[in-house]
Formats: sequence, C-alpha cells, structure tokens
Amino acid sequence: MRVEKKDKKNAVTLTWGTGQYQIRIQAHPLLLQVFCDGEVTASLNEQGRLFFETVKDPPKQRISEADKDEQEDSEGLWRETFKKFVDIKANGPTSVGLDFGLHGFSHVYGLPEHADTLRLKDTSDGEPYRLYNLDVFGYSIHSPLGLYGSVPFLLAHSPDRTVGAFWLNASETLLDVQYDCKKVKTKQCSSEVLPHTNLRWMSESGVIDSFILLGPSPSHTFLQYAELTGYQALPPLFSLGYHQCRWSYDDEADVKAVDAGFDRHAIPYDVIWLDIEHTRQNRYFTWDSQLFPDPVGLQRHLQERERKLVVISDPHIKVDPSWELYSEAQDRGYFVRDREGKLYNGRCWPGESCYLDFTSPEVRAWYSSLFALDKYKGSTDSLHVWNDMNEPSVFGGPEQTMPKDAVHHGGVEHRELHNLYGFYQHLATVEGLISRSGGLERPFVLSRSFFAGSQRLGAVWTGDNLATWEYLKISIPMLLSLSIVGVAFCGADVGGFFQDPKPELLIRWYQAGSLQPFFRGHSAKMMKRREPWLFGDTVTAAIRNAVQQRYCLLPYWYTLFHQAHTSAKPPIRPLWVEFSKEQDTFTSISIMQFCYCHSGSALLACPVTDPGATKVKVLLPGSGENWYDVQTKRIYSGGRTLSLAVTLDTVPLFQRGGTVIPRRTKPDIFLTASLQGCAEGYLYLDDGHSFNYRDKKHFALRRFSLQKGHLNCLFCPPSCTDNTGQFDSGCLVQSVTFLGVKKKPSAFLNT
Repeated sequence: MRVEKKDKKNAVTLTWGTGQYQIRIQAHPLLLQVFCDGEVTASLNEQGRLFFETVKDPPKQRISEADKDEQEDSEGLWRETFKKFVDIKANGPTSVGLDFGLHGFSHVYGLPEHADTLRLKDTSDGEPYRLYNLDVFGYSIHSPLGLYGSVPFLLAHSPDRTVGAFWLNASETLLDVQYDCKKVKTKQCSSEVLPHTNLRWMSESGVIDSFILLGPSPSHTFLQYAELTGYQALPPLFSLGYHQCRWSYDDEADVKAVDAGFDRHAIPYDVIWLDIEHTRQNRYFTWDSQLFPDPVGLQRHLQERERKLVVISDPHIKVDPSWELYSEAQDRGYFVRDREGKLYNGRCWPGESCYLDFTSPEVRAWYSSLFALDKYKGSTDSLHVWNDMNEPSVFGGPEQTMPKDAVHHGGVEHRELHNLYGFYQHLATVEGLISRSGGLERPFVLSRSFFAGSQRLGAVWTGDNLATWEYLKISIPMLLSLSIVGVAFCGADVGGFFQDPKPELLIRWYQAGSLQPFFRGHSAKMMKRREPWLFGDTVTAAIRNAVQQRYCLLPYWYTLFHQAHTSAKPPIRPLWVEFSKEQDTFTSISIMQFCYCHSGSALLACPVTDPGATKVKVLLPGSGENWYDVQTKRIYSGGRTLSLAVTLDTVPLFQRGGTVIPRRTKPDIFLTASLQGCAEGYLYLDDGHSFNYRDKKHFALRRFSLQKGHLNCLFCPPSCTDNTGQFDSGCLVQSVTFLGVKKKPSAFLNT
C-alpha cells in the first residue's frame, strides 16, 4: 500500500494492488471512502454517526436539591431496570456505533440468525435487526429479533460486484438497514442515480473493529471472510449421514429397539442421540445407572453396526457439593460470578445451577480434559457431543439468559462477550474430543449457540422449531443465510421439534432435510414418537426414499465439504452466488431454491414447502444452460421459470448441463454426466474420520472430464495444490450414466 496524495481537505489517499483499489481518509469531519476501479464502493461515517462512549466515573452523591434532575439522569446511564431485573453497569455507558454506506447495492444478505427472508429487509419503519443470542422456543417468523446465534457479517451484491461488511463485536448489537438511491458521479457519466444501502451498526459495548471485504465476486468474498475467521472444519463422513434424535430415548433397550427398527425397515442412518435424561439427575458426564447400566456396551453395539452415539453436555452445572465435578470447579474458581463477586446462580434443567466460565483458557482446558476416556466413565471413542442451552439459557433470567452485569475471567462483564459464550463452550468441547484421540480423530460437536468463526468447530442447527409448514418454509432462507457467512454445516430439525406433524408435512420435511448439510430428525418428549416407520407404509416408503437418496449423494456432499474446507465455498448457496449477473435470482423466488454448487453449480433443488401442492414454480437460471430433471431425466432450457407438476414422491432436483456428479452404491462409485458440450466434476476421498488427510496427505482428489466423447478420470492438474494426495480408497467407478446423449457410446476407456 502506498500514499498517493494529500488534498486541501486534509485527506490522504492510499492505493494498493495494481491501482484499482484506493482508500481516501478525510480527517475533519472523519470520512473513509473505499474506491474500486475509480468509483466509491463503500464509505464509513458518511452520515456522521460514528459514536463511542468512553469509560466514566460513577455519578457523585447528590449534594443539593438543584442537582437532583441531573443526577437522576446520570444514574440512569449506570443502572437500568428491565421488568424485575436491575442491570448495574460497572463502567457506565460504553456503546459504540458507526454507519456504513454501500454504493451501487440494493440487495444485502446474511446477518444470521433470524427467521426472516434471505434478503435483509429495510428497517426504516420498524425494529432494527438484533444480534443477541437467546433461547427462543417457538421463535416468531419474519422477525428481526435475534435467535440462538449471531454472525455480524453480511454481503451486498449487485450484477457487477459483491462486497462484505463485518462488524466484529460480541455484545448486544443492532443493525439498521435502509435501501435508497443516490446521485453519484461515475466514469460513464457526470451524474447518475444508483442504488445505495445505508447500514448503521450499534453495539452496547466493546470497540469498533470493522472490515470491508471487496470481493469482487461472491467466491472472493467468501474466501476473504474465511481468511479472517477461519474455514469450515472438514466433518467426519458419518456426520453427513442421517441423525435420529429425540428428547429423550428412555433407556438402553429403547435405543437398541430404534436402532434395529432402521435395519428392519431398510432406512440407513449413522447416529442416534441421547438428551438430558441419560444422565444421573442432569449431571453432565454421568449416566443414569438404572436406564443405562452398560453405556460402553451400548456404544460397542452401535459401533459394530458402524454407528455412533451423541450425548448432550450443557454449560450449566448442578449445584451439588457432594458431586466431585461441581466441587472441583467451585474450588478452582471456574464459575461465572455475579456483580458482587459471589457465584452466579441460575436455574436450568438440574434446578439451581452454576455456569462454567468458558472465557477463561484455564477453564476451557479443564473442561476439555473431562472428555478423556479415563475421566468420562462410560464413554468410548465413538461417543460425540451436543452442546445445547449455551446462549447461555437461564430459566427465569432476564430474557431467559445470564444478566449482563455477571462477571467473567479478568473482571470482564458478561455484556462485553455475551454472543461469544456458546462459541467458547463449543471450542472447549471440540478440543476435548481431539485430545481424547491423541490429536488423530476429527470430532463431531453440534452447538446451538454460535458466533463468527464457529464454522471452524463443527455444526449448528436452527433450534427449537415448530412442526408447521411456515417453519419448514422459513428454514431454507435461514440455512442459506448461515451458509453465505461461513457457517456451512447447518440444518433445521426435520419434522419440527415441537407439535406433531401431519404425514404430508413430515414427508416434505424429510425431503427438504435430505438436501441440507446437517440432516437430523428431532422431537420433544411431549410429542408422539416419530421414528420414520410409525406412520404407515406410504409415509415410510417416502421417507426411506429421501434418506436413501441422501446416502447415494454422500460422495458429492463430502466433496462439497472438502471445497468449503479449502476454498470457503459453501455447499448450499443462493442462486445469485452462481448466476451473479441475473437479477431474477436476487429476488424472492430464489429464497426457495438453492444450489449444491461444485464445478459450476451442479445441482439445483427446490423443495416442496406448501401443503397439497400439485405444482411448483422453479426458476432455472442461465440462458443457454441445460437443466436435467434428476428423477425423470427430462431436459429443460435455462433462463425461464418452470411450472413443474409434483406428487408426494416428487423432490424437484435438477442437474446442470456440463457437470459430472459422483454417487455411491456400496461399495463402488457411479457417475452421472450431463452433457452440454463438455462436462466436468470432482470427487474427494479420504479415510473419512482422521486428520491424516491434513497431516500425512492421505487423500485423493479426482477430476472427471468429458471432452469430445471421452470421459477421463484424472489426478488434479499440477497447478492444483491438492495433487500431493496419497490415498487409495479401493473403490471403483462401477458405471456411468450420460444425460443428453443422442446415441449410445461405442466404448468406455479407463485412462
């Protein structure tokens, strides 16, 4: 970066790259402008809303009646009342804020977690978007209120450019979005009216630490954000299969019966889950000896069938001086404290509870050590973990969470880092499972609460949804919003956590869930049992088909996650990511569609999300593109909206012309090549569970190329960083299906 010039307005211009990027910084009044190819792309403090409150001394004791009003106003800044709760601010008011201007943009996406449309709404006449992690059971739909996790990152997109805005602050944050038009000077003409988006970030505390990512493409923006916050962890292969969960399975016999039921009904699955009732009176890291007398035997029973067990571990610890874990944490000072320095006591599933202070590295290291096999009695190396209630949830607390004036390691108030609390527990759990294996095995840990960077750790889900069509429909933009801000391993509980779904809704949810990164069926214990075979042969067959199709596509899914892990491209993406100049994909119809994108967006899915649907409208982008219906093999041209007839068995899924997709029927691979001139696709393989792909280069990345009637399976070209892979999977390409061939190929040459 070099200084270009200073001007009369006391401004300095910095240039970098080949000169296409510039920053102009004006001191009075402060204004920062980012230029791309000579035009303003982003500006900071254009509206003069830079604001930060400095640490102040507490208000003085009143000395006269004349000072009464002034003192009461001052005290209000240090002490707030919310319902029955009083929040004492040790440092007084410490809020920060700043406005961003995004020039030439009228479509902004991201900023999870909200149950809302994919494109962020204009908040001029309503409430701002809120980022504040909360346990929100049965959350409202189409609301700007925050849910279980927060990622203060968004992307603005136009036909010409994608940029990102990242506001790195973990305290309660609000964002106002205003879409507008503005008269500007451009290279093409002296004055032009262009779209303009104003953002106003406001955080209760912390510092201003913000980033503008300049793209220029969606893929560049994803990569730049990953360089800041981390890449998606490569999950173990089993975790991409189907997960069966319930709050809660009764005992060992119940678990084994459910496990056998999947085999009996020929429905594949990989993981069964246990909720809080598996513990001894909600003491985590324990087992109820009456219900689970032989947990190791249960895990070995599942392991023999190549299946795993996941158990829950929440951040609250039952207050019980006779329990060694509680006593040790108390003696070492590992719990969060209240503003008076006493142990903070809240209520959650065990009743009276204390909350581990995961912000302390020492506490995280201790918590990680609890997962060691010699400490966590009854656990094995096939046991994985679910972090729930880690917003943190506090029954009866302010907004059902921890008071903002609780105190963490180093004397830091909870308000400063609230949105990071669950991230830190997730981090400690992941490190614990890695240490348990001696650093050899990839862990699987699901977390309900998350923050920027949680993608480095594992999976998240959208929390306690309801079994309604509206929740099924809104889950798609929710997952797309997570995906484009880096949290790629995400899903929504199939069937809805609460309420009993009708058979049609259950089928449609399984169909949609099988096309999401994290695929789990889950329900509350108050609901009827929901194993897939309990609703009659027709429903069982439809669910079986959806789950089997998921397993058929596992090689493709695994390849997509390798790409997310290495180049930050999310496995599911809105249509505008791949067809960035087609404005039809920017609008609401694209919310209900998403691409599995690899080698040029190979699959496009449009799950059915309306009751009694006989037709769905599918936007097939790309004028001149060919799209092949995966079920019927019929070809459709792109650049149009298709009205597709559907039945209860229909899962609208299309393969793009010019792509090759790997699928599996044990033990071998088969390929589907859809023709549009040439075709290309990739397959990533490793052992599916260890870090050997990283540490020993034990992986294989193959490129399938169809040119001039010849389909070749090749190593990646020398320019590819992954050509060092040394892994022999032992699997073979058993067959190839060609879509769009006018005559049968004469021969197949293995080169």
